[in-house]
Amino acid sequence: MSPLELLLLLVVGVVSGFLNVMAGGGSMLTVPLMIFMGIPGHVANGTNRIGILLQNITAVTAFYKKGFSNFKLSLSLAACTIPGAMLGAYLASHIQGKDFNRLLVFLMIIVMIMMATGNRKDPNQKTGKVSSGRMVAGHLLMVAAGFWGGLIQIGVGFILMPILHRVLGMDLVTTNSHKVFIALSFSVAALLVFNSQLELLWSAGIALAIGSSIGGWFATSFQIKQGVGAIKWVLNIVLVAFIIKLLFFQN
Repeated sequence: MSPLELLLLLVVGVVSGFLNVMAGGGSMLTVPLMIFMGIPGHVANGTNRIGILLQNITAVTAFYKKGFSNFKLSLSLAACTIPGAMLGAYLASHIQGKDFNRLLVFLMIIVMIMMATGNRKDPNQKTGKVSSGRMVAGHLLMVAAGFWGGLIQIGVGFILMPILHRVLGMDLVTTNSHKVFIALSFSVAALLVFNSQLELLWSAGIALAIGSSIGGWFATSFQIKQGVGAIKWVLNIVLVAFIIKLLFFQN
């Protein structure tokens, strides 16, 4: 890749990392951008995990230093995502060309619907002690979240956050601290699978990783709720543009 393309990936990686840690959806920018650059969709999907990995290492470290961490619970939730993530990554590595682009369009539309119908309640409201039934439900739902994360990654934050916030009753900052640890865990599993099945573009991935780690670090200093409305508008506009491109302007 050219130095200009790598620089662009680094810059977009900063935005992506910030969005991912704030709420989610950063991969909606990075994966389609790589496709625009001529990288096959399934390779872009796998390469994107390199950036996600370093971004979440940085975010987990930042949350820990700020006193937001419960590694015991994070680890048990993350463990439930691993089988699904490995299966999803394996399937994604074998979906190529126009088939992958069609899948990407379908999932982007689902994400847009999820964003438009999201919870309007105060995300900082605590719901009290979590019952054993909700704890079991939260862990079971993580299996499906891991599959989504391994398959496509795009929008996985919008799946993890409702599970952590609505089902397990966590406040938004606590939700984020668990989310980045969980995403880090299944990203390791997914990246190992992708690397065994595909020839990833490590130069692009490292550029994304540097940018994403910077964005992720800064995002830990902000409340997730701030600016969510504006972010959703921007992401919806970007989503529509990428959907049009993938549907009507494929090579």
